[in-house]
Amino acid sequence: MSLASESCIFKSTLAGGMGFGMGAFFSMMSSSFQYDDPLSRSDLSTRKKTTEMFKEMGRGMYRSGRSFGKVGALYSGVECIIESYRARNDMTNGIAGGFVTGAILARNSGPKGALMGGVGFALFSGAIELFLRRETPDDD
Repeated sequence: MSLASESCIFKSTLAGGMGFGMGAFFSMMSSSFQYDDPLSRSDLSTRKKTTEMFKEMGRGMYRSGRSFGKVGALYSGVECIIESYRARNDMTNGIAGGFVTGAILARNSGPKGALMGGVGFALFSGAIELFLRRETPDDD
């Protein structure tokens, strides 16, 4: 069981599932801020308005969850592969994983866009890694 939970496939799948859940949750929370809600339409009954609202919210949750899940799974998988190759667990893995992930996500923008996407995601990943790896002072 321990060996399976340390595999890159397991880590990537777990990150994708958690990313999907987080994206869906964020979308659900932000759906109340939409301007074109079906409740403002006067030509529909209350039941139809409610049905339309929940359908639209579900579609938005799925879209957002799918995007978050894709990014989470891709980043986690790339970082795990780099960590396995380097046989070290340090900040370089996260930064390199962020660069590769950002470049893959921005690949349709051309070489310059992929480079900028990689640099941006690497900077973000480095900041998160730095925040997560900082030492906390002991309470002596």
